[in-house]
Amino acid sequence: MTKHIYIYSPSSAIRDKAAFRRGVKRLQALGHEVEIDPDALSVHQRFAGDDATRLAAISRAAASGANIALIARGGYGLTRILDQIPYKAVAKAIQKGTEFVGCSDFTALQNALVAKTGAVTWSGPAVGEDFGAEAGADDIMEACFDDLVSGQGEGTGWRMPARDADLKFKPVEDAVLWGGNLCVLTSLLGTPYFPVVDKGVLFIEDTNEHPYRIERMLDQLKMAGVLGKQKAIVFGQFTGIRKVPGYDRGFGLDTVVDRLRASLKKVPVLTGLPFGHVPTKVLLPVGAKVAMAAEGRDVFLVWGHRHAHSHDHDHAHSH
Repeated sequence: MTKHIYIYSPSSAIRDKAAFRRGVKRLQALGHEVEIDPDALSVHQRFAGDDATRLAAISRAAASGANIALIARGGYGLTRILDQIPYKAVAKAIQKGTEFVGCSDFTALQNALVAKTGAVTWSGPAVGEDFGAEAGADDIMEACFDDLVSGQGEGTGWRMPARDADLKFKPVEDAVLWGGNLCVLTSLLGTPYFPVVDKGVLFIEDTNEHPYRIERMLDQLKMAGVLGKQKAIVFGQFTGIRKVPGYDRGFGLDTVVDRLRASLKKVPVLTGLPFGHVPTKVLLPVGAKVAMAAEGRDVFLVWGHRHAHSHDHDHAHSH
């Protein structure tokens, strides 16, 4: 299914041009018509152009009429311009059928859109890191992306790690899915760009953060009253964790999860979601209503046909 994909750079400058070119070629090889924003390769300091340049790129993505607006890469840059983004124009583009896809720094724009307009975007791949990966694009990621472009995607599934084999939780219905990169999300707390989601499913991931920093961010969200209001919290992948030998003495991500579970008693904390700074990532609709249930260690997260708002479990296919 040929789709029009608009590639733009709202965050950091593209340093790995070879990966970017590979990503573009891969999307073309999948049969898509790829349009590259005129400033996609711009550089200003660490950014893909100065703030005004990147704001203009977001506006062009919204005006492109593309089926998919895909970020070239994440990095840093969106939190700087959240007070200037044309949210109404982006929400209107989404309403007309442009799906905005990205991850990492893109978390800022996704959650700001939920807060400001309720519009749904997709946590998913970036061009360089994912489609342009040196080892080749990940099959599961591509299958999930294909589900989005073909309009077939109705949900996803994964198997929780063995240590969570005994975890039981009540099925979740009619909950808003939100979250993304933990560090970026936490930086929005107390601003008008942090969504007020009660009884939602909050998913989180991060990279290169020590477990104590992950715990500190979670504690901030917990003490701010955010975590206790959710129906579930789902840990994606936390990569690049480097413990300090001889100092941490067993303090790691499992410790953080166990302590969070003990302190949140009523809110289930799930782990193992295939999403984050990893090759195998599913696509997740941020701001959409979802249902979630488990059979043993197998978890099913279902959003049905988004525009039909159906939660038909029978047709959810798990990757």
